[in-house]
Amino acid sequence: MPRGDKSTYTAEQKRKAEKIEKSYEKRGTPKKEAAARAWATVNKQSGGGEKSGSGRKVAKTAKKAARKDSARRAAATRKGRSPNKGAVSKRSGSTRRRSTTKTAAQRSRAKSK
Repeated sequence: MPRGDKSTYTAEQKRKAEKIEKSYEKRGTPKKEAAARAWATVNKQSGGGEKSGSGRKVAKTAKKAARKDSARRAAATRKGRSPNKGAVSKRSGSTRRRSTTKTAAQRSRAKSK
């Protein structure tokens, strides 16, 4: 398939590119540049022309749900509550903190050495 061939794009993608291209032309962008920008936008939004293969096409709702879940996990991580780790790691973190802080007796022994 030669570069620039639009045969693998869906009818919806072609309509979208046409609409975007007209919008750019209305704003004074040259026709060739408008077409290039329009197809770049379509590629960015939909991942390019239809590709074959198992697992290539993800439903919009599934993609949206995955992004929402990822955002929720990121927010929890920023707050210090990682949803990816269980209770074991929470306990080990507190144990680690306890073992690294020295008691008053340990500090006085270290000074006398």
